[in-house]
Amino acid sequence: MATNNRMALLEQLSKYVVEKDKDFLKEALTLLINALMDAEVTSIIGAEKYERNNNRNNYRNGYRLREWDTRVGTLQLSIPKLRHGSYFPSLLEPRKMSEKALLNVVQEAYVHGVSTRKVDELVEALGMKGIDKSEVSRISKQLDEFVEEFKNRRLEGEYPYLWLDATFPKVREGGRVCSMALVIAVGVNQQGEREILGFDVGMSEDGAFWEEFLRRLVARGLKGVRLVISDAHEGLKAAIKKILTGSAWQRCRVHFMRNVLSQVPKHYQGMVSSIIRTIFAQNDQESAREQLRHVVDELKKRFPKAMKILEEAEEEILAYMAFPREHWAQIHSTNPLERLNREIRRRTDVVCIFPNREAVIRLVGAMLMEQNDEWKVGRRYFSLESMSKITSINEFTLTPVALLHK
Repeated sequence: MATNNRMALLEQLSKYVVEKDKDFLKEALTLLINALMDAEVTSIIGAEKYERNNNRNNYRNGYRLREWDTRVGTLQLSIPKLRHGSYFPSLLEPRKMSEKALLNVVQEAYVHGVSTRKVDELVEALGMKGIDKSEVSRISKQLDEFVEEFKNRRLEGEYPYLWLDATFPKVREGGRVCSMALVIAVGVNQQGEREILGFDVGMSEDGAFWEEFLRRLVARGLKGVRLVISDAHEGLKAAIKKILTGSAWQRCRVHFMRNVLSQVPKHYQGMVSSIIRTIFAQNDQESAREQLRHVVDELKKRFPKAMKILEEAEEEILAYMAFPREHWAQIHSTNPLERLNREIRRRTDVVCIFPNREAVIRLVGAMLMEQNDEWKVGRRYFSLESMSKITSINEFTLTPVALLHK
Protein backbone atom coordinates (compact mmCIF):
# COMPACT_ATOMS: atom_id res chain seq x y z
CA MET A 1 0.00 0.00 0.00
CA ALA A 2 2.85 2.39 0.82
CA THR A 3 4.25 1.85 -2.69
CA ASN A 4 0.88 2.63 -4.31
CA ASN A 5 0.53 5.85 -2.31
CA ARG A 6 4.10 6.89 -3.21
CA MET A 7 3.42 6.32 -6.92
CA ALA A 8 0.21 8.35 -6.78
CA LEU A 9 1.96 11.27 -5.08
CA LEU A 10 4.84 11.16 -7.60
CA GLU A 11 2.28 11.26 -10.41
CA GLN A 12 0.72 14.39 -8.90
CA LEU A 13 4.15 15.97 -8.51
CA SER A 14 5.01 15.31 -12.15
CA LYS A 15 1.77 16.95 -13.26
CA TYR A 16 2.64 20.01 -11.22
CA VAL A 17 6.19 20.23 -12.62
CA VAL A 18 5.17 19.70 -16.26
CA GLU A 19 1.76 21.40 -16.38
CA LYS A 20 1.97 23.73 -13.35
CA ASP A 21 -1.31 22.16 -12.29
CA LYS A 22 -2.99 24.63 -9.90
CA ASP A 23 -4.92 21.81 -8.20
CA PHE A 24 -1.71 20.02 -7.22
CA LEU A 25 -1.92 20.83 -3.49
CA LYS A 26 -5.61 19.92 -3.28
CA GLU A 27 -5.19 16.56 -5.04
CA ALA A 28 -1.96 15.71 -3.25
CA LEU A 29 -3.49 16.53 0.14
CA THR A 30 -6.50 14.36 -0.69
CA LEU A 31 -4.19 11.43 -1.50
CA LEU A 32 -2.21 12.01 1.69
CA ILE A 33 -5.28 12.20 3.95
CA ASN A 34 -6.81 9.07 2.40
CA ALA A 35 -3.48 7.26 2.87
CA LEU A 36 -3.33 8.33 6.53
CA MET A 37 -6.87 7.06 7.12
CA ASP A 38 -5.99 3.71 5.52
CA ALA A 39 -2.92 3.51 7.76
CA GLU A 40 -5.00 4.30 10.83
CA VAL A 41 -7.54 1.60 9.93
CA THR A 42 -4.70 -0.87 9.36
CA SER A 43 -3.48 -0.13 12.89
CA ILE A 44 -6.96 -0.53 14.34
CA ILE A 45 -7.77 -3.88 12.71
CA GLY A 46 -4.21 -5.22 12.85
CA ALA A 47 -3.83 -6.05 9.15
CA GLU A 48 -3.27 -4.54 5.71
CA LYS A 49 -5.80 -5.03 2.92
CA TYR A 50 -6.12 -8.72 2.02
CA GLU A 51 -3.46 -9.63 4.61
CA ARG A 52 -3.97 -12.78 6.66
CA ASN A 53 -2.47 -12.87 10.14
CA ASN A 54 -3.32 -13.83 13.71
CA ASN A 55 -3.56 -10.19 14.86
CA ARG A 56 -6.51 -9.28 12.62
CA ASN A 57 -9.64 -8.39 14.65
CA ASN A 58 -11.89 -6.82 11.98
CA TYR A 59 -12.32 -6.35 8.22
CA ARG A 60 -12.69 -3.40 5.87
CA ASN A 61 -16.11 -2.94 4.33
CA GLY A 62 -15.81 -0.36 1.56
CA TYR A 63 -15.79 3.43 1.91
CA ARG A 64 -18.12 6.33 2.59
CA LEU A 65 -17.57 9.68 0.90
CA ARG A 66 -17.30 12.90 2.89
CA GLU A 67 -16.34 16.46 1.96
CA TRP A 68 -13.78 18.29 4.11
CA ASP A 69 -13.25 22.04 3.78
CA THR A 70 -9.60 23.14 3.97
CA ARG A 71 -7.57 26.22 3.00
CA VAL A 72 -6.70 24.62 -0.34
CA GLY A 73 -10.33 23.83 -1.15
CA THR A 74 -12.93 21.14 -0.48
CA LEU A 75 -11.40 17.67 -0.38
CA GLN A 76 -13.35 14.56 -1.37
CA LEU A 77 -12.36 12.02 1.28
CA SER A 78 -12.97 8.28 1.14
CA ILE A 79 -13.41 7.20 4.76
CA PRO A 80 -12.96 3.45 5.29
CA LYS A 81 -15.86 1.50 6.77
CA LEU A 82 -15.52 -1.54 9.01
CA ARG A 83 -17.54 -4.74 8.92
CA HIS A 84 -18.01 -4.56 12.70
CA GLY A 85 -18.33 -1.23 14.50
CA SER A 86 -17.53 2.24 13.17
CA TYR A 87 -14.45 4.24 12.26
CA PHE A 88 -14.09 8.04 12.44
CA PRO A 89 -10.75 9.60 11.39
CA SER A 90 -8.90 11.17 14.33
CA LEU A 91 -7.45 13.86 12.06
CA LEU A 92 -10.77 15.48 11.12
CA GLU A 93 -11.44 18.74 12.90
CA PRO A 94 -14.07 18.43 15.65
CA ARG A 95 -16.94 20.92 15.66
CA LYS A 96 -16.27 21.93 12.05
CA MET A 97 -19.94 22.14 11.11
CA SER A 98 -20.93 24.18 14.15
CA GLU A 99 -18.17 26.68 13.35
CA LYS A 100 -19.67 27.07 9.88
CA ALA A 101 -23.05 27.58 11.48
CA LEU A 102 -21.69 30.31 13.76
CA LEU A 103 -20.21 32.08 10.73
CA ASN A 104 -23.69 32.13 9.20
CA VAL A 105 -25.26 33.47 12.38
CA VAL A 106 -22.73 36.29 12.42
CA GLN A 107 -23.42 37.20 8.78
CA GLU A 108 -27.19 37.15 9.21
CA ALA A 109 -26.90 39.18 12.41
CA TYR A 110 -25.12 41.93 10.49
CA VAL A 111 -27.74 41.89 7.75
CA HIS A 112 -30.70 41.99 10.16
CA GLY A 113 -29.34 44.77 12.35
CA VAL A 114 -28.44 42.91 15.53
CA SER A 115 -26.16 44.97 17.83
CA THR A 116 -22.82 45.54 16.06
CA ARG A 117 -21.02 45.41 19.40
CA LYS A 118 -22.43 41.96 20.17
CA VAL A 119 -21.55 40.70 16.70
CA ASP A 120 -18.00 42.00 17.03
CA GLU A 121 -17.67 40.22 20.37
CA LEU A 122 -18.85 37.00 18.71
CA VAL A 123 -16.31 37.40 15.89
CA GLU A 124 -13.53 37.93 18.43
CA ALA A 125 -14.68 34.92 20.47
CA LEU A 126 -14.40 32.78 17.33
CA GLY A 127 -10.89 34.08 16.65
CA MET A 128 -11.86 35.77 13.36
CA LYS A 129 -10.63 39.14 12.10
CA GLY A 130 -13.13 39.50 9.30
CA ILE A 131 -15.72 37.60 7.28
CA ASP A 132 -15.78 37.01 3.53
CA LYS A 133 -19.46 37.40 2.57
CA SER A 134 -19.20 35.24 -0.56
CA GLU A 135 -17.53 32.45 1.43
CA VAL A 136 -20.18 32.64 4.15
CA SER A 137 -22.91 32.47 1.51
CA ARG A 138 -21.37 29.34 0.01
CA ILE A 139 -20.96 27.68 3.38
CA SER A 140 -24.53 28.59 4.35
CA LYS A 141 -26.04 26.94 1.30
CA GLN A 142 -24.00 23.77 1.77
CA LEU A 143 -24.66 23.57 5.51
CA ASP A 144 -28.40 24.07 5.11
CA GLU A 145 -28.53 21.11 2.75
CA PHE A 146 -26.67 18.87 5.23
CA VAL A 147 -28.85 19.95 8.17
CA GLU A 148 -32.08 19.54 6.22
CA GLU A 149 -31.06 16.06 5.07
CA PHE A 150 -30.19 15.06 8.64
CA LYS A 151 -33.38 16.61 10.06
CA ASN A 152 -35.65 14.75 7.64
CA ARG A 153 -33.75 11.48 7.26
CA ARG A 154 -35.57 8.15 7.42
CA LEU A 155 -35.51 6.46 10.84
CA GLU A 156 -34.70 2.76 10.65
CA GLY A 157 -35.41 0.06 13.22
CA GLU A 158 -37.12 0.44 16.59
CA TYR A 159 -36.42 2.90 19.41
CA PRO A 160 -37.59 1.45 22.75
CA TYR A 161 -36.68 4.62 24.69
CA LEU A 162 -37.51 8.19 23.70
CA TRP A 163 -36.54 11.38 25.58
CA LEU A 164 -38.26 14.68 24.76
CA ASP A 165 -37.19 18.10 26.01
CA ALA A 166 -37.13 21.78 25.05
CA THR A 167 -34.92 24.87 25.41
CA PHE A 168 -35.87 28.45 24.61
CA PRO A 169 -33.50 30.56 22.47
CA LYS A 170 -34.36 34.19 21.66
CA VAL A 171 -35.32 34.77 18.03
CA ARG A 172 -36.16 37.96 16.11
CA GLU A 173 -39.44 37.57 14.22
CA GLY A 174 -42.12 40.00 13.05
CA GLY A 175 -40.15 43.00 14.27
CA ARG A 176 -39.82 41.76 17.85
CA VAL A 177 -37.67 39.42 19.89
CA CYS A 178 -39.33 36.42 21.53
CA SER A 179 -38.38 33.14 23.19
CA MET A 180 -39.14 30.22 20.89
CA ALA A 181 -39.35 26.55 21.77
CA LEU A 182 -36.47 24.44 20.45
CA VAL A 183 -37.64 20.84 20.90
CA ILE A 184 -35.35 17.81 20.68
CA ALA A 185 -36.04 14.07 20.55
CA VAL A 186 -33.32 11.57 21.51
CA GLY A 187 -33.83 7.83 21.25
CA VAL A 188 -32.03 4.60 22.07
CA ASN A 189 -32.23 1.94 19.38
CA GLN A 190 -32.37 -1.84 19.80
CA GLN A 191 -28.57 -2.01 19.82
CA GLY A 192 -28.44 0.29 22.86
CA GLU A 193 -27.06 3.25 20.89
CA ARG A 194 -28.24 6.84 21.37
CA GLU A 195 -29.39 8.85 18.39
CA ILE A 196 -30.73 12.35 17.71
CA LEU A 197 -34.11 11.56 16.16
CA GLY A 198 -35.48 15.02 15.52
CA PHE A 199 -35.55 18.72 16.38
CA ASP A 200 -37.57 21.79 15.44
CA VAL A 201 -38.36 25.39 16.42
CA GLY A 202 -41.82 26.81 17.10
CA MET A 203 -43.48 29.85 18.62
CA SER A 204 -44.50 28.02 21.78
CA GLU A 205 -44.28 24.62 23.48
CA ASP A 206 -48.01 23.98 23.14
CA GLY A 207 -49.86 20.75 22.44
CA ALA A 208 -50.39 21.44 18.74
CA PHE A 209 -46.67 22.00 18.16
CA TRP A 210 -45.66 18.84 20.06
CA GLU A 211 -48.33 16.84 18.26
CA GLU A 212 -47.10 17.94 14.84
CA PHE A 213 -43.50 17.25 15.88
CA LEU A 214 -44.32 13.69 16.96
CA ARG A 215 -46.41 13.08 13.83
CA ARG A 216 -43.41 13.94 11.68
CA LEU A 217 -41.20 11.56 13.68
CA VAL A 218 -43.70 8.74 13.14
CA ALA A 219 -43.99 9.59 9.44
CA ARG A 220 -40.20 9.32 9.14
CA GLY A 221 -40.25 5.82 10.63
CA LEU A 222 -40.27 6.16 14.43
CA LYS A 223 -41.68 2.94 15.88
CA GLY A 224 -41.29 0.47 18.72
CA VAL A 225 -41.35 3.14 21.44
CA ARG A 226 -41.85 1.41 24.78
CA LEU A 227 -41.15 4.31 27.17
CA VAL A 228 -41.26 8.10 26.68
CA ILE A 229 -39.43 10.25 29.23
CA SER A 230 -40.33 13.94 29.50
CA ASP A 231 -41.48 16.77 31.72
CA ALA A 232 -45.15 16.97 32.70
CA HIS A 233 -46.09 19.71 30.23
CA GLU A 234 -49.83 19.25 29.62
CA GLY A 235 -49.57 19.81 25.85
CA LEU A 236 -46.74 17.33 25.56
CA LYS A 237 -48.55 14.73 27.67
CA ALA A 238 -51.62 15.00 25.45
CA ALA A 239 -49.49 14.72 22.29
CA ILE A 240 -47.71 11.60 23.58
CA LYS A 241 -51.01 9.97 24.48
CA LYS A 242 -52.48 10.75 21.07
CA ILE A 243 -49.55 10.04 18.74
CA LEU A 244 -47.52 7.40 20.61
CA THR A 245 -50.55 5.37 21.62
CA GLY A 246 -49.79 2.55 24.02
CA SER A 247 -46.30 3.64 25.01
CA ALA A 248 -45.54 4.01 28.69
CA TRP A 249 -44.77 7.52 29.95
CA GLN A 250 -42.20 8.39 32.62
CA ARG A 251 -42.46 11.80 34.22
CA CYS A 252 -39.05 13.37 34.77
CA ARG A 253 -38.29 12.60 38.41
CA VAL A 254 -36.05 15.63 38.87
CA HIS A 255 -38.76 18.07 37.78
CA PHE A 256 -41.33 16.16 39.79
CA MET A 257 -39.31 16.51 43.01
CA ARG A 258 -39.11 20.25 42.46
CA ASN A 259 -42.88 20.42 42.09
CA VAL A 260 -43.47 18.45 45.29
CA LEU A 261 -40.95 20.40 47.36
CA SER A 262 -42.44 23.70 46.21
CA GLN A 263 -45.41 22.80 48.43
CA VAL A 264 -43.19 22.19 51.47
CA PRO A 265 -41.80 24.92 53.75
CA LYS A 266 -38.11 25.45 53.01
CA HIS A 267 -37.09 24.39 56.51
CA TYR A 268 -38.54 20.90 55.94
CA GLN A 269 -37.60 20.34 52.29
CA GLY A 270 -34.43 18.36 53.05
CA MET A 271 -36.27 16.00 55.36
CA VAL A 272 -39.22 15.46 52.98
CA SER A 273 -36.86 14.94 50.04
CA SER A 274 -34.96 12.23 51.93
CA ILE A 275 -38.17 10.41 52.85
CA ILE A 276 -39.54 10.52 49.29
CA ARG A 277 -36.28 9.14 47.94
CA THR A 278 -36.81 5.96 49.92
CA ILE A 279 -39.54 5.18 47.37
CA PHE A 280 -37.03 5.12 44.53
CA ALA A 281 -34.53 3.08 46.54
CA GLN A 282 -36.79 0.01 46.42
CA ASN A 283 -35.73 -3.05 44.41
CA ASP A 284 -38.92 -3.43 42.35
CA GLN A 285 -42.00 -1.55 41.25
CA GLU A 286 -44.44 -3.20 43.65
CA SER A 287 -42.24 -2.43 46.67
CA ALA A 288 -41.93 1.15 45.47
CA ARG A 289 -45.73 1.46 45.28
CA GLU A 290 -46.09 0.19 48.84
CA GLN A 291 -43.42 2.58 50.09
CA LEU A 292 -45.07 5.49 48.29
CA ARG A 293 -48.38 4.82 50.03
CA HIS A 294 -46.55 4.53 53.35
CA VAL A 295 -44.85 7.91 52.80
CA VAL A 296 -48.16 9.54 51.87
CA ASP A 297 -49.83 8.20 55.00
CA GLU A 298 -46.93 9.38 57.16
CA LEU A 299 -46.71 12.94 55.82
CA LYS A 300 -50.15 13.88 54.47
CA LYS A 301 -51.30 15.56 57.68
CA ARG A 302 -48.27 17.88 57.78
CA PHE A 303 -47.89 18.47 54.02
CA PRO A 304 -51.27 17.72 52.41
CA LYS A 305 -50.65 19.52 49.09
CA ALA A 306 -47.27 17.88 48.55
CA MET A 307 -48.60 14.43 49.38
CA LYS A 308 -51.57 14.89 47.06
CA ILE A 309 -49.15 15.58 44.20
CA LEU A 310 -47.12 12.50 45.16
CA GLU A 311 -50.13 10.24 45.42
CA GLU A 312 -51.61 11.33 42.08
CA ALA A 313 -48.26 10.88 40.30
CA GLU A 314 -47.71 7.26 41.36
CA GLU A 315 -48.06 5.77 37.87
CA GLU A 316 -46.09 8.56 36.19
CA ILE A 317 -43.00 8.48 38.39
CA LEU A 318 -42.67 4.69 38.77
CA ALA A 319 -43.20 3.63 35.13
CA TYR A 320 -39.44 3.23 34.62
CA MET A 321 -39.32 0.40 37.16
CA ALA A 322 -41.13 -1.92 34.73
CA PHE A 323 -38.00 -1.89 32.56
CA PRO A 324 -34.56 -3.50 33.02
CA ARG A 325 -32.93 -2.42 36.27
CA GLU A 326 -29.68 -1.70 34.40
CA HIS A 327 -31.47 1.22 32.70
CA TRP A 328 -33.16 2.81 35.71
CA ALA A 329 -30.53 5.48 36.37
CA GLN A 330 -30.91 6.86 32.83
CA ILE A 331 -34.65 6.47 32.16
CA HIS A 332 -36.19 7.94 35.30
CA SER A 333 -35.59 11.54 34.16
CA THR A 334 -34.54 13.78 31.28
CA ASN A 335 -31.10 14.23 32.88
CA PRO A 336 -29.38 12.33 30.02
CA LEU A 337 -30.25 15.35 27.85
CA GLU A 338 -28.87 17.92 30.29
CA ARG A 339 -25.31 17.86 28.95
CA LEU A 340 -26.63 18.27 25.41
CA ASN A 341 -28.95 21.09 26.48
CA ARG A 342 -26.14 22.87 28.34
CA GLU A 343 -23.98 22.83 25.21
CA ILE A 344 -26.88 24.14 23.12
CA ARG A 345 -27.52 26.93 25.63
CA ARG A 346 -23.84 27.80 25.72
CA ARG A 347 -23.72 28.21 21.94
CA THR A 348 -27.05 30.02 21.65
CA ASP A 349 -26.15 32.37 24.52
CA VAL A 350 -23.08 33.48 22.56
CA VAL A 351 -25.33 34.48 19.67
CA CYS A 352 -27.79 36.06 22.12
CA ILE A 353 -30.52 36.86 19.56
CA PHE A 354 -31.00 34.82 16.40
CA PRO A 355 -32.04 36.81 13.30
CA ASN A 356 -34.61 34.17 12.29
CA ARG A 357 -35.71 30.56 12.87
CA GLU A 358 -33.53 29.30 10.03
CA ALA A 359 -30.41 30.51 11.87
CA VAL A 360 -31.45 28.49 14.96
CA ILE A 361 -32.02 25.36 12.87
CA ARG A 362 -28.68 25.85 11.13
CA LEU A 363 -26.59 26.27 14.27
CA VAL A 364 -28.34 23.73 16.48
CA GLY A 365 -28.73 21.27 13.60
CA ALA A 366 -24.99 21.34 12.91
CA MET A 367 -24.25 20.75 16.59
CA LEU A 368 -26.70 17.86 16.79
CA MET A 369 -25.23 16.25 13.66
CA GLU A 370 -21.80 16.28 15.30
CA GLN A 371 -23.18 14.91 18.57
CA ASN A 372 -24.93 12.14 16.66
CA ASP A 373 -21.64 11.22 14.96
CA GLU A 374 -19.86 11.13 18.32
CA TRP A 375 -22.49 8.81 19.77
CA LYS A 376 -22.16 6.48 16.78
CA VAL A 377 -18.44 5.94 17.29
CA GLY A 378 -18.58 5.98 21.10
CA ARG A 379 -19.61 3.33 23.60
CA ARG A 380 -23.12 1.90 23.60
CA TYR A 381 -25.43 3.68 26.03
CA PHE A 382 -26.94 0.34 27.09
CA SER A 383 -25.49 -3.12 26.56
CA LEU A 384 -27.01 -5.51 24.03
CA GLU A 385 -27.67 -7.96 26.85
CA SER A 386 -29.72 -5.45 28.84
CA MET A 387 -31.59 -4.26 25.74
CA SER A 388 -32.67 -7.82 25.00
CA LYS A 389 -34.50 -7.85 28.34
CA ILE A 390 -36.96 -5.21 27.16
CA THR A 391 -38.63 -7.60 24.74
CA SER A 392 -39.16 -10.11 27.54
CA ILE A 393 -41.19 -7.69 29.66
CA ASN A 394 -44.67 -9.12 30.21
CA GLU A 395 -47.23 -6.43 29.39
CA PHE A 396 -49.66 -7.95 31.87
CA THR A 397 -47.37 -6.98 34.74
CA LEU A 398 -47.89 -3.31 33.90
CA THR A 399 -50.72 -1.10 35.04
CA PRO A 400 -53.31 -0.05 32.41
CA VAL A 401 -51.76 3.43 32.25
CA ALA A 402 -48.38 2.01 31.28
CA LEU A 403 -49.38 -0.75 28.84
CA LEU A 404 -46.75 -1.06 26.15
CA HIS A 405 -47.31 -0.55 22.45
CA LYS A 406 -47.27 -3.76 20.46
